[in-house]
Amino acid sequence: MPQFDSLIGLLDSRSFTTIWYWLALIGMWSAAGRTVLGVPSEVLARARSAQGEGEGQGPAVITLLDWLSLVLPRWRLGPREGAVFLGVTSFLMTSLIVLGFVFWLELAQALVLLLVPFWMLFWMRVRLARRLFPLIAAAQDGGAPVAEAALGVSRAMTWHRRWVTVLSMVSVALAALWGALWSVIHPVGF
Repeated sequence: MPQFDSLIGLLDSRSFTTIWYWLALIGMWSAAGRTVLGVPSEVLARARSAQGEGEGQGPAVITLLDWLSLVLPRWRLGPREGAVFLGVTSFLMTSLIVLGFVFWLELAQALVLLLVPFWMLFWMRVRLARRLFPLIAAAQDGGAPVAEAALGVSRAMTWHRRWVTVLSMVSVALAALWGALWSVIHPVGF
């Protein structure tokens, strides 16, 4: 086991030159792209195709609305919880940014490039859930036709999925570019 002279020596471990970092980055984005708010992409695709065929209240559409009625309460953040979570995570992200890009610690830079996009993804999901709550409630209470609510839900979820794809491509590209630049600037790792 290597001896670490200080906490800074422990934090300044290799990140961009190991395969594990890249496997974790790709694996996390792959897992994030498989669901939208916990609803499998296949359920959304079946509902979209059923709506395209004119089955606005078919089994695939009802399945989508059932999934959402089960998973949306998990994404409900009250003002107090949201403020606390935003404050704590903002402090942690700012600390990582300072460690990585002021003190030039490679591990902190790698964590910033890994975690900041997922932090943004979390808030995108909270925003989407907040947009979907009224649509699901209106469909359950009979305030809006099921077909109309399902169409709004599937459109919002499809756009969210597209933005997640864009975010994942940009974050992987930035991580790859910064990792390559880091490797060129620090050829022996120092």
